[in-house]
Order: sequence, then structure tokens, then C-alpha cells
Amino acid sequence: MTDNFPYTATGMSGPATNAFDIIPDDAADLTQITRALYTGSGGDIALIMQGGGMVTFKAVPAGVILPLRIKKIMLTGTTATNMRGLV
Repeated sequence: MTDNFPYTATGMSGPATNAFDIIPDDAADLTQITRALYTGSGGDIALIMQGGGMVTFKAVPAGVILPLRIKKIMLTGTTATNMRGLV
């Protein structure tokens, strides 16, 4: 497969180059800090940011990409599902 941009550095404003499934968990951090969060099914998302702040985003619509550096998605307070971490 051809990659027309093999030597382009990935900056925070560039597109994600990988993704992983997110299963909310009150105890465990994500496997890596996200660049963004995709929500497949809408709802509330309780999370801890990279800097340590805890926040709940209410009524996040399905299909939204939030440009957030997240370290943990909490099970308690999260109703959104089918989330993916973008890196």
C-alpha cells in the first residue's frame, strides 16, 4: 500500500493514526492517553483528563469526536457506549 506521507510528523492537530476500544473502568487507567475520543452511542461520559481533572460531559451525541487528552473513562457516571480512543 502506498503512503504519500511516510515522513510527516504526527502533531496534535493532525489526524489520528491508531485507535483502541474503551471499556469504562473506575479503577484502571486507559492503556494510553488519547488524542481524541469517539463516541459510537451517545450519553454521559465521566472521565479523568491527562492533567488529573475529573469531569462529566452530559448528553454527548453519538458519532462525535471530542479532542480530549484522557487518562481514564469512569464506569460510574458513564452511559455512552461504543467508545474508541484515538491516538
